[in-house]
Amino acid sequence: MGSSGKALILQREEGGREMSIRPLETLPPTESLEIENGLSLVPRVRLELTLYPASPSVTKPIDEWKVKRTLIHFLKNSLSVPVTVPEEDLHIKRIKDLKKRKRDDPLALGTLFVRDLGFLNEKSKKNEDEKEQDVKVLEKFLDWRRYIVEKMDGIELNIEGMKFKLSVAIPASDDFESMKKSWEEFFAFGNRGYSRSGRQEPDTIVLRGVPSRWFAEPRVSSKPSLLVTHTIFSTFGRIRNLNVAEDDDLGKDADEDAANIISGLHCKIVVQFEKYRDFYNTLKVLCCRSLQKQGSRLRADYEVTWDRDGFFRNSRNLTQVKIGVQEIAAAPYKSEAPRRQQHISRFSPEDIPRKRFKE
Repeated sequence: MGSSGKALILQREEGGREMSIRPLETLPPTESLEIENGLSLVPRVRLELTLYPASPSVTKPIDEWKVKRTLIHFLKNSLSVPVTVPEEDLHIKRIKDLKKRKRDDPLALGTLFVRDLGFLNEKSKKNEDEKEQDVKVLEKFLDWRRYIVEKMDGIELNIEGMKFKLSVAIPASDDFESMKKSWEEFFAFGNRGYSRSGRQEPDTIVLRGVPSRWFAEPRVSSKPSLLVTHTIFSTFGRIRNLNVAEDDDLGKDADEDAANIISGLHCKIVVQFEKYRDFYNTLKVLCCRSLQKQGSRLRADYEVTWDRDGFFRNSRNLTQVKIGVQEIAAAPYKSEAPRRQQHISRFSPEDIPRKRFKE
């Protein structure tokens, strides 16, 4: 589906009849996208929070709950359009060992998710066509996100007589325009193009932090499956290479409680598209959205970026399980999913030796 880059939103009635289609490149950031396997990409604004002491002499740990209540009150009462954020969409984690903290280090880190963006979908003129409305919704989304960052960044919080300064920023994985600028500069000055035609441009997306079981074979394994993952990402365009692996290292660098991370919960997906346009549209849609599974209340707030390291040009990444593009849709699901799976278009399933991995 969507080899031309116009991946489609398919809405179905009972019996599977297709109701409507829409070009992927025109999808506003405030609308959801239904893809395969009962998954949907749902819109949200994500902000990274950093809390510093207003005075360097502060040594008392902060109360995460009171910080959350203070910020929720601010969002509801200090913006031009009040924003109601459930407590579960505001995460605050304090720095535990203040004795090791340096003078300029923060006291706490956090993440804020604003998921109710319906107020940005209001149509300004009834006689505008759909394309004009979509452009204006995108502009309103970007303007409002910029506005909320400006309103929150640098504010002073007074909690139990102690003053703290808040820093707010848009994470890199949610800033599509900055990523686009980064790869344009990279290929302009790095001379490391991917395209066989000689044109230098990226074609590979790296996705981290999605639940492994959502990409697994139902009732067979909880490990991510190459075939299921291929079916899901084929929604966005023709795939040249695909790799899916358990991602136990996610967040270990920043997480003080990394020892408590349960192995195999998340997976890392690397997708190389045949066409730049499919790569471009897919990355743009993945930015500013979370992944949701039908029947589940969980939302996966993943990290997405483009591959600047040439993952599929590295020979070590080309020695894994290989399955051809034509055979992959028709191939039967295997009863056992390897820890790391790879799709390369030059090979067929008959060439694959059976592999087993010890847990």
